[in-house]
Amino acid sequence: MNYYLGLDNGGTLVKAVLFDQNGQVITRASEKLTMLTPAPGFTERDMDELWAANIRVMRAAVEKAGPAVAAQIKSVACSGHGKGLYLWGKDQRPAYNGIVSTDARAVDYADRFNADGTFEKTFATNYQRILASQPVSILRWLKDHEPNVLANTQWIFECKDYIRFRLTGEAYAEITDYSGSNLLNLKERCFDQDLMETFGLGDLYSALPPLKHSTDVCGFITQAVAAQTGLPAGIPVAGGMFDIDACAIAMDILSDDKFCVIAGTWSINGFISHQPVTDHSVMMNSIYALPDYYFIEESSPTSAGNHEWFIERFMAEEKLLAERSGISVYRLTDDMAATVAPEDHDIIFLPYLYGSNYNPRAKASLIGLDSSHTRSQIIRAVMEGICLGHRVHLEKLLDHKKPSVIRLAGGAANSPFWVQLFADIFQLPVETLESNELGALGCAMAASVADGQYQDLAAASRAMVRVSQRYEPQSDLAGIYDRKYKRFRQFSEQLDALWE
Repeated sequence: MNYYLGLDNGGTLVKAVLFDQNGQVITRASEKLTMLTPAPGFTERDMDELWAANIRVMRAAVEKAGPAVAAQIKSVACSGHGKGLYLWGKDQRPAYNGIVSTDARAVDYADRFNADGTFEKTFATNYQRILASQPVSILRWLKDHEPNVLANTQWIFECKDYIRFRLTGEAYAEITDYSGSNLLNLKERCFDQDLMETFGLGDLYSALPPLKHSTDVCGFITQAVAAQTGLPAGIPVAGGMFDIDACAIAMDILSDDKFCVIAGTWSINGFISHQPVTDHSVMMNSIYALPDYYFIEESSPTSAGNHEWFIERFMAEEKLLAERSGISVYRLTDDMAATVAPEDHDIIFLPYLYGSNYNPRAKASLIGLDSSHTRSQIIRAVMEGICLGHRVHLEKLLDHKKPSVIRLAGGAANSPFWVQLFADIFQLPVETLESNELGALGCAMAASVADGQYQDLAAASRAMVRVSQRYEPQSDLAGIYDRKYKRFRQFSEQLDALWE
């Protein structure tokens, strides 16, 4: 039996998960990552500490597997959150803290690019809007505010490409990640000096690493990393992929009849297509892990991270009760929400802790509270609000493609109550996957192709991916949720101008 390690650096956790060639989890280890917030709108990570956390979880996963299994680990691949920025210095040290995808320091730069004609000029080659969290905006912010950082920058990395660099000592830019950065010409599928010049970043062109694909071999585990982790030295490290693609590949999104919805830190909603959507009606086009497809994406930082924050801040009593009962606080709060019928409350939650679907300055709101409302009603409203926020994105995608099914991943997929809520609010069938480590599984699939275990990702999917549950929408609830959705949109639109 051969084994493959997937390393997933997400919005809140780093995970190392060891799979066998059939996609079964052998061992896993995870660690919560520390978020640094040095100023309002700034979200960062210490890059050395991030690497140390990766070493710790890899070592834990390999040690749990035992020496016999560890000796048969054939390849490794990484995924990570998209957007953000991780800079490596000419002094062979991190040039700055890693900047996470929820960072909003560059919102004024994104606004300027979108208003001054830059967006129209660049869209012809990169097919995407300009976002505050993209490297292109953050780099311009650094150029004006921290020029010494860029003067010392040797490599411009995305999160997982930085980790892979530390694993191998070789610098590469895997194409799925960089295709969402606004630094890549999607039309020609290459970096473009003219594009960089348009953003005022032409002098950084040489800091863009060579491009690779998800299943390409991008170096080998060094002796030093092997000594620290127990991985075999010299095994190949695949290119890996943007965490959205990793989850989608592990959800068997290999054709355009399925939609991918990921309810994690970000609300990710999308489908794959042989052609980009170029009418400006969707948030993002990027290059998919299947090179002949684009990933058509609607996304925002409005998903289950809001739920986690709410429970941490306001459900202390429930946390103690859950601990005494020996169950998860999330299971307890699911049970509380399930006692409330959808028609039994009229609270609308706008899940905008980190900005709205389209306005990074928007703030979260609970609207319609009165003295009769219970904690159970409020937690249900929070969960509904996150689903309604996803529906805003979904309806834009439905203008281009009608799916046969939604495949759901992320923290919400672990809650049967919440999955049914998605099906009811979408009025579409929703399926979950057997594995709850989809990001790492997608990496392991890429690693298995790089190793030669499987010919391509489609063959890996046939061997390693299995659907777990299917949830049908309750049609009698459609009218209730249509009304709530209408109010959600109205409140969001009426408040939008005030956030300025």
